Amino acid sequence: MRPRARLVSGNPLGRTMRILLTFGTVLLLQPLVGKAADGVAATYRPTHGSEVLWDRYGVGHVYAKSERDLFYGFGWTQAHSHGDLLARLYAQARGRSAEYYGPDGLQNDRWIAINDVPARARKWLEQQSGSFRANLVAFAAGANAYEASHPQEFSPEARAVFPISALDVVAYSQRLFQFVYAAPAQILEHLPPVKTPEKDQRGSNGWAIAPSRTEEGHSLLLMNPHVLWSPDWTRYVATDWETYTEVQLTAPGINLYGATQVGLPVLRFVFSDYLGFTQTVNEMVDAVTFYRIAPDANGYRFDGKSIPFQERTHTLKVRQPDGTLTTETIKVRSTVHGPIVAQRDGASIAMRVAGLDHPFALEQYWQMATAHDFAGFQRAVSRVQVPTFNIMYADRGGHIEYLHNGLIPRHTFGTVSYWTQPVPGDTSKTLWHDYLRFEELPKVIDPPGGTVQNSNDPPWLAAWPTLIDPTPYADSIASDPVNLRVARGIRMLSETDKFSLDQLMAAQWSTHSELADRVLPDLLEATGRYGNDLAKRAARVLAHWDRATNTDSRGALLFLDWMEQPGGLRGDSPAGFARPFNLATPLTTPAGLADPQAAVRALETAAQHVLSNYGALDMPWGKVMRLRIGDVDLPGSGAPGNPLGVFDAMYFGELKDGQRAAIGGASYVALVDFTPPVHAKVLMTYGESSQPGSKHASDQLSLLSTHQMRDAWRTRGEVEANLERRDTF
Repeated sequence: MRPRARLVSGNPLGRTMRILLTFGTVLLLQPLVGKAADGVAATYRPTHGSEVLWDRYGVGHVYAKSERDLFYGFGWTQAHSHGDLLARLYAQARGRSAEYYGPDGLQNDRWIAINDVPARARKWLEQQSGSFRANLVAFAAGANAYEASHPQEFSPEARAVFPISALDVVAYSQRLFQFVYAAPAQILEHLPPVKTPEKDQRGSNGWAIAPSRTEEGHSLLLMNPHVLWSPDWTRYVATDWETYTEVQLTAPGINLYGATQVGLPVLRFVFSDYLGFTQTVNEMVDAVTFYRIAPDANGYRFDGKSIPFQERTHTLKVRQPDGTLTTETIKVRSTVHGPIVAQRDGASIAMRVAGLDHPFALEQYWQMATAHDFAGFQRAVSRVQVPTFNIMYADRGGHIEYLHNGLIPRHTFGTVSYWTQPVPGDTSKTLWHDYLRFEELPKVIDPPGGTVQNSNDPPWLAAWPTLIDPTPYADSIASDPVNLRVARGIRMLSETDKFSLDQLMAAQWSTHSELADRVLPDLLEATGRYGNDLAKRAARVLAHWDRATNTDSRGALLFLDWMEQPGGLRGDSPAGFARPFNLATPLTTPAGLADPQAAVRALETAAQHVLSNYGALDMPWGKVMRLRIGDVDLPGSGAPGNPLGVFDAMYFGELKDGQRAAIGGASYVALVDFTPPVHAKVLMTYGESSQPGSKHASDQLSLLSTHQMRDAWRTRGEVEANLERRDTF
């Protein structure tokens, strides 16, 4: 059941003619002809001689005279490579996507307004330190300058969004962290007890390896976020926020290389000459609590008293196909818990989201990236301003760390399952105000085994053998015990004594199915006993299968179809295994078939499907699974990571004309070796630009198809040797 509340965001600052002009920490107001839609435009003039060098893969290398110039250059690069997307993201953060782009933006705009993002963003911007606020102004100014000097590169809709401001940047970070990751609008569709959401097709792999486990005696770091990505960048509004951009940022004392989501002014996956860190989506942080509100007259009951609702009225503008605007006026009611977001069984449901009182996530990322050693990184990360995401860290000093990062509400009673259901809202006993402190968060630092990992799993297997006891966290951190992608990663880490960079690359691109190892022997034996002729033909194909999902793997399509049938088994579910999961034995459990005959029937059905869809039981994986953007069409490898237990996670869309195109999976990939000088292999799988017609929108797909990676060009000499373009300010 969808919520009845309807809402929108207006233009609270109107069309005041003012801008924030920042010199040092002094903010000056002055008139400006052009202005951002929020009334506060960003302007900043960079130091003469700052520039961006573009390499032949379209990656921007910012060479700045100061920290503020660096942010200006970063804004410039994002507007160049992702200008239309950047505008759309900031329109969404303003809660005015439907006004600029049409009715498809209404769901976003309602969610932004119901959660009062623009108003809170203004408060957050005011709370930033003067120096970092100036950096945000410079970032927006760089994007504005690029758009103003290259208007022909932007769509009419995008030009209407510009100019942007530091307020847009802050609003977008809040929308992304709190109201996309922590509390997406889709959460209402899965609000208990309606239904359980389907398994997500997003995730990440992250490893840090200590010098004791590397051939050259230096730390290694593996970065690989998995997100949805589309062969048509402009039509998939729901996944706009998932696009990454790669960049090098250099200024006096600063040399950062990495990636982040378009729209963010700081890097979330980054390394320097000193250290690096990567992140994975932390699905165990329950950052949202729902409350059943008890009605009372014109308000609600709370601690025995009647309290009136707080009410706000918003008007959304909606652009129609003919260019005219219609409006939608709505009212939003709020309680001490948060806004009313839904109705369930006759009761109003209010929502409380963690981190709305923590406005410094962007500055914390900047401090993490620019730290020079482990102690400096710890000072930055201990601020716990970032509401979610596990962190894996490595440095040139040999330290590694896993941190179960997140704003975890402190509950004085109840289990995890209790707090994932709507709880009583008529008592202050359920109204949390605090979070677990940094010292209380699960973490592993320099473990004896020399490795830390995370693949969106609970913290218990961050190091192997495990070092974290889950018992003390039973009331605050959920445990999802089955994820065979995690098991595959732990196996590769445990079976390799010393890693080289080449061995790390082989592990990154491993398509071997852990699920096949756990169940295929039993399936082949059971088919010999119970199977019909077709099932036995299928079994012979599976017996010769390499248990991988490489482009030339024969049998993988059949095994995938078997997994999806009733009676088949999945690597992200405990159902159907003869030996259930045991945290003490993750490399051998779960395993086996609890119902061999049902599994054989699933194989018979799968064989029929494969013959019907592809014409052969042993059709090569890459003939069907394709990497397709624009005119590029290449064989793909990798597979749904958690269900098949494949480390190289890739996700493919619906079958069409006998093929399935990639819709997500590996996005930015970086393998970092902290041997002096630090060097890395990198790949932006789908290309560095989302701008229509850009040659860099798909030019790295060929590398992905063949599991190759690029050298990260970090010296000026390397960049100059591969120069495509130069922009000087």
